[in-house]
Amino acid sequence: MSIAPAPEHADQPRFVRPPPPALRHDCALFLDIDGTLAELASVPEAVRVDQELVRSLPRIMRDLGGALALVTGRAITSADRLFPGLTLPMAGQHGCERRDAAGSIHLHAPHRKTQARLRKLLRRLARRHPQLLLEDKGAALALHYRALPDLAPQLYRAVRRSLREDDGYSLQPGKLLIEVKPHEFDKGTAINDFMAETPFAGRLPVFVGDDLTDEDGFASVERLGGWTVKVGGGRTRAQYRLPDVGAVIRWLLAPIHDAPARGSATSATTLPRS
Repeated sequence: MSIAPAPEHADQPRFVRPPPPALRHDCALFLDIDGTLAELASVPEAVRVDQELVRSLPRIMRDLGGALALVTGRAITSADRLFPGLTLPMAGQHGCERRDAAGSIHLHAPHRKTQARLRKLLRRLARRHPQLLLEDKGAALALHYRALPDLAPQLYRAVRRSLREDDGYSLQPGKLLIEVKPHEFDKGTAINDFMAETPFAGRLPVFVGDDLTDEDGFASVERLGGWTVKVGGGRTRAQYRLPDVGAVIRWLLAPIHDAPARGSATSATTLPRS
């Protein structure tokens, strides 16, 4: 059993993260969905993505040579419903499932006995508190407590007590939800898998996300020398920040620039976390 830590933050001066540079034709772009491309909603089914952005994604993808992928905690089938008519490269359930640029699906089987035990626990909690929402994604399970935020400490205690060191599952905090998922996979491993494949390989990785679950992706992109963009407030390891979903959409719809001449700097300066 493992528990994903919050970003580290020693006592240090606070730095204001600048907005990211304009996208370039040599970028490989990775995008979270909920809280990044779409405003959060009371239930996952109520989330809607701006239609101008949906219509623009094929053009953005062409300008990036096909190197655009969604990296989400949702199941791929759930995320696809937000982008009708499109079949985008995508990592779902924090990398437990992945659709590559050729359309092939890569699935990682969950630990069945552990998953069944955790599903039983979360169902019992949801029955006890009907305002909780259990989201069964397949390999990962999420319990949304947006309607009962004061219940969070009790929920975390219950799940921690149920997890064991050899379970192969980890507890992942999120925005008003608690999630359990196979610990071998996260958004960082998903991005690494994409970056080893055509058309992403050899490009400058850029990852945009808003939640604690995105910090693993930020760490992987940093190691690859790319750009990391945090959406909204909160401490983060990301180099850049955009204030909200609207700012993300405006940044994505802006013209994409040519790559700098060979030998120019291609990575961002790492700042202290804040």
